[in-house]
Amino acid sequence: MSCSLCPRRCGADRAGGHYGRCGVPETALVCRAAPHYGEEPCISGTRGSGAVFFAGCSLGCVYCQNYPISRGGVGTPFDEGQLRALLLRLRDSGVHNLNLVTPSHYSALLARVLRDLDPGIPVVWNSSGYEGVEQLRALEGLVDIYMPDFKYASPALATRYSAAPDYPETALAALREMYRQTGPFLMDGEGLLRRGLLIRHLVLPGAAENTLRVIDTIEDHLPAGHILFSLMGQYTPMPGLEGFPELRRPVAPEEYERCRSYLDFSALDHGYVQDLDSTGTTEIPEFDMA
Repeated sequence: MSCSLCPRRCGADRAGGHYGRCGVPETALVCRAAPHYGEEPCISGTRGSGAVFFAGCSLGCVYCQNYPISRGGVGTPFDEGQLRALLLRLRDSGVHNLNLVTPSHYSALLARVLRDLDPGIPVVWNSSGYEGVEQLRALEGLVDIYMPDFKYASPALATRYSAAPDYPETALAALREMYRQTGPFLMDGEGLLRRGLLIRHLVLPGAAENTLRVIDTIEDHLPAGHILFSLMGQYTPMPGLEGFPELRRPVAPEEYERCRSYLDFSALDHGYVQDLDSTGTTEIPEFDMA
């Protein structure tokens, strides 16, 4: 059966062992399932977010910090019943939410799992933002919190780093659909996000202008007071960047300060700004099911 889940619509027969850009079969491959404390405070809280890290990725950024799992070929297979049981075990461990990390290429399978699940805590869709509107509509009523990246406003950067020249318009359409489903963000009395859209953006070295245009685009197309925005400074050069010399250094303090200052004067006044010293491997979990 040809796969058309992601915007690439590569037509790969994943069930037959022929994988597309995501690099994984139709069967869910899980690389880690545990409480996670590296998310924004409204997601991690004090007891952690119940993060399930899936192998593979349909976007495939050259600088991915989770590259040991995002490029496929790893992970423990879980069928629908096993995955449902895994999510319930995570819930019972006391986490604040169920956090599906890089789930987009398993969206059809996860929709089936979530339809038969009543976890009693929010479900978080933690994705690259590179998703089709039709794919997202199949999740309506099943996801409480969308936490996508909005990586690029520049088609040139999207092409160079992710081979996805259509990323800016595709991700924007996805963000608008996510907001349509969730509406304005809702916090509980403990400062935990119960529902809504939290958009993340990682500042890349030499690409401050891209960040400014990302902020502009969100301001222009989404109700700023009703969403959360997280500016991230944790970029860390990873192995395999020999062909991308501009990415082989951290973000300079003056680059990041330019982005922070621009955000301060924008309408995006709900959310988070990460410290630049969050770089390094401290934000990368141990993928102990790989």
